[in-house]
Parts: sequence; structure tokens; C-alpha cells
Amino acid sequence: MPTSASFLRQLSGKEAWKSTSWRWGGNSRYNNVGGNSSGRFETSLTQMEGLNMYGNGVDNGLVIRKRVMVVVDQSSHCKHAMMWALTHVANKGDLLTLLHVISPSQKSSESSSCSPYLANSLGSLCKACKPEVEVEALVIQGPKLATVMSQVKKLEVSVLVLGQKRPSPFLNCLCGTSSSEEFVEQCIKGADCLTIGVRKQSKGVGGYLISTRWQKNFWLLA
Repeated sequence: MPTSASFLRQLSGKEAWKSTSWRWGGNSRYNNVGGNSSGRFETSLTQMEGLNMYGNGVDNGLVIRKRVMVVVDQSSHCKHAMMWALTHVANKGDLLTLLHVISPSQKSSESSSCSPYLANSLGSLCKACKPEVEVEALVIQGPKLATVMSQVKKLEVSVLVLGQKRPSPFLNCLCGTSSSEEFVEQCIKGADCLTIGVRKQSKGVGGYLISTRWQKNFWLLA
């Protein structure tokens, strides 16, 4: 059974809406830093060829950090993807960006009360689990797919991680592919970075199913 490290090393060789953001420092406290985060420390995976994806590379004496983005919401599958990205992709000195996209149709009063709390709680959890990784949370209202694509490009994201729900055979027969599955597929095909769909297996099976542009439902035990 291949490990996450060997699988992702293999992959690494292939390839304006209102917003609020927070960044957690080394003391796990957060500061509101606005919506214009800089991507100057990040590099694309094509520039990282030959480097260990699970460590910070060094190029002419400069440490190369990567930005890992996870699209989050209140669902359990998104939280599983967030923790997988934190433990399997992000390393010391890397920046983990949690992006929560609010639907344009959602009332501002609802989004202003729930979304910051969700972003804060998830960011604090990540920082507590892995203090050596910088954590940033973004809350943006807009069309989900377009918002994710624009932020990937704007922030020069190296790896985009998306949670996937376990499919329901009964619902798939009745309704076909769900909107959430279509969203993940569109991101995998269209995002300007390595994009990984992550689905946690049941307790009896264990591990994760990983989908990318090149492989679908690849089983990783760890």
C-alpha cells in the first residue's frame, strides 16, 4: 500500500468579493489582516519539481514555503479534508489557508454571525494541532466555484484540498452526480494548482480515497 508521501511526490512531478481574513501567530492568537493576503513566499508545484513535498525546499539559500488551501464549511467531510491536509501536506513554515465561501443569497446577518465563528474555531484547532504551520482563515461571499478559482490564482496556492462526501448509491441512481461532486470535479480540472479531493473511508475500511486530475479514488491507508 503506497503512503501519502510517495503518492504526492509522484503527483508533484506532473504538474472581487468582500472578504475577511485572520492569521494565527505562534501564540495561537489571531489578528484580522484584511482580504489581501500576499503569496510572495509561495511557489507552484511545477517550480518545486525534485523537492520533497513534505519538507521545505531550499533554492539558492532561500527556503521555499508552500501555501496549502482547504475549502471548509460545517460539514464533517470538509473537516476531515482539513485535518488530512494539516497532517499529510502542510509542513513547518508552510501556510495553511482555510477558505469559507458564503453563498451570495445568504443574508448578511446570518453570515456575519456564523461564518467568523466557524473560521475562528477551525483555525484555532489547526494551530493547536500543529503550531509550526502558519494558519490563515478567509471568509468570502460570492459564487463558490469562481471564488475558489480566483483565490487560488490570487494567493498563488500550491495545493488545493477539497473534502468529498461518501456517495449514496440510491441517490446517485435517482439524481445522478451531486452538486458537491461536480464542484470538486470542476476544481480538479480547472484550478491552477495541484488539486486533491479527499474522502475519509468508513471505520471498518480505514484510510482515505484520493482523487486528482490523474487518478480517481486512489486508496491511501494512512
